[in-house]
Amino acid sequence: MAPLGVLDVFLSVLVDTYNHERLIEKALRSVLDQNCPPGDFEILVVDDGSTDKTPEIVRQFAPRVRLIRKKNGGQASAFNAGIPECRGDVIVFLDGDDWWAQGKLRKIAAVFSADAALGMVGHAFIESSDDGSERTITSHIPSSLRLDSEDGASFFRLSRCYFGTSRLALRADVARKILPIPEALVFEADEYLFTMAAGLENALVLPDALTHYRVHAGNLFLGAGGSSAGERRKAAVLAALAGALQQSLPSTGAAPQAVALAIEMVQAEADQLRLKLDGGWPWETFSTERTIYRIQHGDAHWKSRSFRTLSTKMDAPAVIGAATAGNGATNGEAASGPLPGSAARPRAGAPP
Repeated sequence: MAPLGVLDVFLSVLVDTYNHERLIEKALRSVLDQNCPPGDFEILVVDDGSTDKTPEIVRQFAPRVRLIRKKNGGQASAFNAGIPECRGDVIVFLDGDDWWAQGKLRKIAAVFSADAALGMVGHAFIESSDDGSERTITSHIPSSLRLDSEDGASFFRLSRCYFGTSRLALRADVARKILPIPEALVFEADEYLFTMAAGLENALVLPDALTHYRVHAGNLFLGAGGSSAGERRKAAVLAALAGALQQSLPSTGAAPQAVALAIEMVQAEADQLRLKLDGGWPWETFSTERTIYRIQHGDAHWKSRSFRTLSTKMDAPAVIGAATAGNGATNGEAASGPLPGSAARPRAGAPP
């Protein structure tokens, strides 16, 4: 641990990047321009085998920024390489294609300093598109959570978007307890981290929009839907995430019913994409869509839930036939847009 300066905790900023030559400078400048004394935080960049000029651009920020280069292996391998190198009390994560709002590091340091039992912090964010449009996604009020009950798990699985990489901050000792992250998670490694952390320690969601999440064609998770191969890869990673959590999450001490609820949504998303790609029995589609709707709209009026159940059940045979025929749709929503939660739950990673 490095000596403390003005802040009560020393922060490690961990940036994962892959072929972000157009974007990495803005990400790093958003960190360097934070209103924190340089002695209160370090910056590490894990370059996951970039083949463009990303490493050369990062080196221009030396010695303030430390570059760690590795063979391309994906987001999990980048985190596995970077987390042990962090000297801080708290690790604050950033994807190389996103950037932070001013004041983020001071806010993160303040909340961790105020609560020694706090293990993880997430926050609201701004979706920023290349055309200049923006959309703020916020929880409106500070909210605490932990996977210690059904209520805690229900709230957690609707709050996952606030813990994606560029919004995630973990106490370093919590992050190290979780390692190694399964390296099959070439993306989704952030979700493995924050789900495991919610089982281990208390978490807090801040309503402050402190990160700009860049929506662009190069984003691995959102871009994976652009081709059949990409969607199959996404489906494989989602299935690997569900399996890894099924195996590891109980070891955190999380309540068994909370573990089941936390994994249910991830498994449903994996099943939905599998059905979209390969088809399946009508009852599978009905069950999967009903599960996702129930989780996302648990407070809906009973008439709305009944209508949704009936319409999904009626559509299921036709939907499966269409998917089997190769048009890749399990329902109108899945065919015309991203998976439920993907726009509000951005992810990033580097392809191996």
